Amino acid sequence: MRAERFAAHRRAYGPLMTVISSGRTVPSPSGAARPARPFVGELRLDAFASHRRTVIPLGPLTLLAGASGSGKSTALRAYDALARLAAGDPLEDVFPDPVAWVPERAGADGQGRRGFRLGCTVEGPAGPVRLDLAVQAEPELRIVGERLTDCGEILLSTALRDPRRSQVQAAWHTAGSVPVTRAPFPDDRLGTALLPLRVAGTTDGQLRVLAAAEQVVVALRSAFVCDPRPRRMRAAVPVGEGRLTSCCGNLADVLHRTRSQCAQRHARLVAVADAGCSGRVTGLTVERLADGTVQALAGRGPDRSTPVGRLGDGELRYLAFALVLLTGPHVLVVDPAAEVPPAMQALTVLADGLDRSMDARQTAQLLTLAASACADGHMRLLGTVGEAAAAAARGTEGAAVVDLTP
Repeated sequence: MRAERFAAHRRAYGPLMTVISSGRTVPSPSGAARPARPFVGELRLDAFASHRRTVIPLGPLTLLAGASGSGKSTALRAYDALARLAAGDPLEDVFPDPVAWVPERAGADGQGRRGFRLGCTVEGPAGPVRLDLAVQAEPELRIVGERLTDCGEILLSTALRDPRRSQVQAAWHTAGSVPVTRAPFPDDRLGTALLPLRVAGTTDGQLRVLAAAEQVVVALRSAFVCDPRPRRMRAAVPVGEGRLTSCCGNLADVLHRTRSQCAQRHARLVAVADAGCSGRVTGLTVERLADGTVQALAGRGPDRSTPVGRLGDGELRYLAFALVLLTGPHVLVVDPAAEVPPAMQALTVLADGLDRSMDARQTAQLLTLAASACADGHMRLLGTVGEAAAAAARGTEGAAVVDLTP
């Protein structure tokens, strides 16, 4: 009955989930092979913008390719939306223009409702856990259905019972004296993220629900959107806490911090910059200006340096991505689960247009660095690339390319 209620408005939200892979599949670990760090192993866009029944397998380094309009950027937007919902962001902040994500040919139901569907599968100690989400975009934005499933058993389901109220009816697995617990949840928050606040964890069933929910939340919220904006990276910036923002506009401040705190990683960053930038790079330093701001300098040899702001767009984007891959979450503006040790989390970097403005040499160097950084499981990368970079990635060990061309 719960599955039937979740799928009741299939005309407005698209068909039931049907797995049609857009690339190779990733086997689901089980038993002793289950990973210690939760990670998103599959992204599902069942009815989301231009996507219909799209299933994207995600490895440590996954690059989305395809023709213009194939939905590469849309897929990253869907991942980011799930990550923000898992972090507790309200639905209206995550989808300020919800109608934009409704499939163009989606018809309204008898009450004039239209929406979209998306979800993911998270691998980890609890096994493969599925999260499926149905969102109503019209006539008002709200979550109308959610399922959390482990090994085919529904652990949490929510359904909209009374459209006049801003809540859904949630039911979760208990396996105690009462097999199922029911309670109202707000319709603008992800129910899975609320479960740790609602479930006592006194029965084996409740512990199973908590483990599955926490695995999904930890994996999703450990994400960093990296979108380097060269124009913002050229200016001098005030000295701050040294945590890199999404646009990388405070690159100089972060270099000021990394140069003094981690000499080994900074030296590797210099070597990577030398391999990908035009002309020799012997150092990356920071100069404090008279107004108290700092600007980054690229050393060009003894007693000679160039302001980083003079570098080309491709060089700046290359340098920013290299910094992210080499330093990790401790210098990024990211909010991972504080209650989980960092060693048990895997940061996922979302990079739309990973190869934008870069030449073939820079792209090849960055792909090699990304494959190396993602090899140990602490970091993952999901990005979109053009045809040339996709061809290069297919020859890079550790990289997987998913072609979204219909």
